[in-house]
Amino acid sequence: MHFRSPYPDVCIPDISIGDLVLGGAKPLDAPALVDAGTGRQLTYAELLKGVRCAAAGLASMGIGKGSVVALWLPNSPDFAIAFHAVLKLGAIVTPVSTAATPRELAFQLGNGGARLLVTTVAFLDKAHEAIAAMGGYISLLVIEQTCPDHRVPTLASISRDDELPSVRIDPDDIAVLPYSSGTTGLPKGVMLTHRNLVANLLQIEAMEHPDLRALVGFLPFFHIYGMQVILNYGLMHGLTIVTLPRFELELFLKTLQEWPIKLAHIVPPVAIAMAKHPAVDNYRFPHLQWLLCAAAPLGAEITQALKQRLGVGIRQGYGLTETSPAAFYTGARPDDARDGKTGVLVPNTEGRVVDIATGADLPAGEAGEVWMRGPQVMKGYLNNPEATARTVDAEGWLHSGDIGVIDEDGFLVIVDRLKELIKVKGFQVAPAELESLLLKHPQIADCAVIAVADDEAGEVPKAIVVRRGAGQVTLTEEDVKSFIHAEVAHYKRIRHVEFIDTIPKSPSGKILRRVLVERERGVAKSCRQTPS
Repeated sequence: MHFRSPYPDVCIPDISIGDLVLGGAKPLDAPALVDAGTGRQLTYAELLKGVRCAAAGLASMGIGKGSVVALWLPNSPDFAIAFHAVLKLGAIVTPVSTAATPRELAFQLGNGGARLLVTTVAFLDKAHEAIAAMGGYISLLVIEQTCPDHRVPTLASISRDDELPSVRIDPDDIAVLPYSSGTTGLPKGVMLTHRNLVANLLQIEAMEHPDLRALVGFLPFFHIYGMQVILNYGLMHGLTIVTLPRFELELFLKTLQEWPIKLAHIVPPVAIAMAKHPAVDNYRFPHLQWLLCAAAPLGAEITQALKQRLGVGIRQGYGLTETSPAAFYTGARPDDARDGKTGVLVPNTEGRVVDIATGADLPAGEAGEVWMRGPQVMKGYLNNPEATARTVDAEGWLHSGDIGVIDEDGFLVIVDRLKELIKVKGFQVAPAELESLLLKHPQIADCAVIAVADDEAGEVPKAIVVRRGAGQVTLTEEDVKSFIHAEVAHYKRIRHVEFIDTIPKSPSGKILRRVLVERERGVAKSCRQTPS
C-alpha cells in the first residue's frame, strides 16, 4: 500500500536555499538572532550585510562554486553569517559536530575534500591537531574579532564590502554535506542539494502555524534538525532565533519565559526533563503553545505527562539527514496530533511500509520497514555509489532502516530499528566505527557494539568483547572504556562492557547483531521481573 500526505502538494521554485531563506522582505530593524547567554543581538539588516561582506572575504581567499567549507561552530549568530556566506558563493557547507575529536574532524575534512575550516578560538588546538594529521593543507579561519594565534585570520579581518563574484547556482547543486552513518557502516557525506533543502522548508511551512514570532535554538545548527527546522525556517519567516551554544536547562526555561516563543523544538531527553525536573516549576511560559519533539521517538506516557504539567500541545516529527530532514510531521491544526505518534507525511511525499523478508507492501496497521520518496530525498552519499544504491533504490525510494506502522489515518509510529545505528540523545552512533577502534586494542580479539536502553539518553553503546588470549588477559571494563574515551565524541563513548567467548556471526562473517540485541533484551526483561 502506498501512502500520501493528506496535505496538498506545494510548489517548489527553482531557487537556491540562500535566496529562499534570506531573500524577500525582512523586518530589517528586528532582531534576527540573539545569543541567550551574552544578550548579543544581530538585526536582519546586520545579518544580510554580514553575510554579503563575509562572502566577499571568502571569495578573496579563493572560495567559490563547489568549494567545500567546514563549519566547526557552536550555535551563535556568527554560525548563520558563516553558513549563508559560504552558500552565497555556490560553495558547500560541511557542518561538523562540536563534540568531534581531532580524529573525527580529520576524517570529515579529508573525506569531504574541505578547503577551509571555520571554527572558534576554543577549538583551535584540536583544529591544528586534525589539520597536521592530514598534512596541513587546509586553511583556518575563526569567528572571533581577535585571535591569539596571529597566523589564523578572523572572519572580521577578511570581510569586505566588495562586489561579489557572479555565480549561477543550479537547484541540483550540492549545498550542504552533513555526515551520517545512514542505515549502517561508517559516517558518509550526505549530498543535500539546494532543491532538497528548499523543498523541505516549504513542506514544513505548509503544515506549520503562520503566526510564529520567535524560536529557541539550542538544538545544534551542525545537525540537520537545528540547521533546517530552526535556523533556516526561522530566518525564512523573519523570526527571532534565540541561540544557546549548548543545552542548559535553566537558560532554556528562562528563554521560553522571556521570549514570545509559541513553538519550541526539542528532543526526548529535554522532553523528559520538562516533564520531571523540579526546576520547571520555577518558570512560567505565557506564550508557549506547542513542543515539537524529533530525532527519536517520544512515547505516549511522557507526552501525556508534558501535556498535564505544561498545558501545551505535543507534536512530533520523523526524518533522516537523508530527507533534509522532515518526512513525517505533526501539523499545527488541533486534530493533527496523536499521542506517541510522529505525524503524517509532509506534502509532495509518498510512503510505504515494506515486509523486510519478502519486500511486499504492507497495509495500514502492520509493521515493516518505512520507505519514503519525495523532493527532499538526498542526491546520494559522497563518492559512495554502493551505499547510495543500498539506501535509495532505482525508483527513488529511500529505505529508512526503521521499522514502523502507519495507521489508517496516515500517522506513523516507529517501533524498532532495522538499521544498526544507536541514537544517543538524538545523535547517531555507528557501531562499525566503535568496533573498528576497539579492534585496535592489542588485548581485544573480537567485539560487537549494540544499543542498550538508557532513561536519560534513550540509548547508549554497549561493547561486547572477546579477550585475546582469554585466561592470560586481565582486560577490564574500565580498560575498554578508557581506550575509546579519548578517540570519540562524548556521546559515542562506551557506557557498558560485557566479555563473552565468541561473537555470533553469519557464514560470511557478518556480526549477527540482532542475536546480541535479542539476548540483551532477554537479560533486561529477566532483571525487571526478578524480585528485589
